[in-house]
Amino acid sequence: MLLFTGRGTKTCDGVSRRRFLCVGSLGLGGLSLADLLRHEAHAREAGRPVRRKSVILIWLAGGPSHLDMYDLKPAAPAEIRGEFRPIATNVPGIEISEHLPLQAQVMDRMAIVRSACHTNAGHGMGSQWMMTGYHATIEVNDNIYPSCGSVAARLAGPNDPALPAYVNLPRPVSFSKAAYLGASYNPFAPESDPNDPNFQVRNLKSPGRVDAARLSRRRELLKSIDNIRRDLDTRGDLQSLDKFYVDAMDLVTSGKAQQAFDISQEDAAVRDRYGRNDLGQCCLLARRLVEAGVTFVAIQAGGGWDTHGNNFQILKESLLPRYDRAVAALVSDLSERGLHEDVLVIAMGEFGRTPRINSGAGRDHWPGAMSVLYSGGGLKMGQVVGSTNRNAEYPTSRPCSPGCVLATVYHVLGIDYHHVFYDQANRPLPVLAEGQPIAELVG
Repeated sequence: MLLFTGRGTKTCDGVSRRRFLCVGSLGLGGLSLADLLRHEAHAREAGRPVRRKSVILIWLAGGPSHLDMYDLKPAAPAEIRGEFRPIATNVPGIEISEHLPLQAQVMDRMAIVRSACHTNAGHGMGSQWMMTGYHATIEVNDNIYPSCGSVAARLAGPNDPALPAYVNLPRPVSFSKAAYLGASYNPFAPESDPNDPNFQVRNLKSPGRVDAARLSRRRELLKSIDNIRRDLDTRGDLQSLDKFYVDAMDLVTSGKAQQAFDISQEDAAVRDRYGRNDLGQCCLLARRLVEAGVTFVAIQAGGGWDTHGNNFQILKESLLPRYDRAVAALVSDLSERGLHEDVLVIAMGEFGRTPRINSGAGRDHWPGAMSVLYSGGGLKMGQVVGSTNRNAEYPTSRPCSPGCVLATVYHVLGIDYHHVFYDQANRPLPVLAEGQPIAELVG
């Protein structure tokens, strides 16, 4: 076994740096480091590009209505089926909402899981469950468990070291943080809408008065100071801050990062294709970022999906047209660029909506059934997985828990979802508490 020596400081999951760098002893997403390096070396020798997977998560905060998007029930009573009607897609036998006509044209490159479900109707607890795979027992406003993006940042890292591993657009997404993994695995967010003509990424360029040479000298000085700080630090608390500083410095000095975030380089026709709104431009920027080397991008844009009142008007006039255009453009664009197999797109919220329409023409929270959209990533497309009963109240086949939904994502990234972390109390916590990849998708 080849051993790289170094300090014996502990990482956040209780593994020492020295042990972490034992080639062949650590599984990185199901592969040992030696396997990973060997795979990449063979690919280079054969003249093939080294292909790394990435994920774009479109988070539909508030809870999208499965009955009005991907699981319509035209034979149900009027108070259940609502106003919308199903339309055919380019895959025989699969129908979706009439207000998703662009997605209907690319159904062969998408898959719908109609049988996702859990048991918590609270926004915070439902979001935590879907974003982490863990069921929180209290309503909180922040992560108790690490989000799937933070797990990806921790176990997969960036596909290009000049880019962050994990990005949120346009601002931090609900329950997207790293919890006990540490601040260095929280997402980077531009804090600005890419649809804004004055879009500018927060902290992505150094002050004009500090030239590159001075910035380099400051970096070397801080390295010297950091060595003293590490010797004095007996608890390892500085490790996340050190990595946070290094990552921030790399972003500031990386021309590649600045170029990846520069959405103005895109042709006007491409920007129009995605839609000139926050969701459309965030999806386009996400494509730029994964193409450049970001591993995981989460998007929360396009409006709130918590449609307790005027559900149908809000969906057909605002939410669905923007969502339909952005997703169809992203799926098509990735395919045209040869990235469809390498990039997984997933769209979901914290739960579905009540089958019965309320007195305000809205639908309320309903975790008993929801739909999750997948596209690409090497999964099997052009299919529907699972089914619900006649009123879309609960699954009648292939129920899929939040753990199953996320295990499928980790499968695409090559992450071992059985990997065990340790929290601040040194309790062992696997990446997922339950679940396994959805067999119909992974093949």
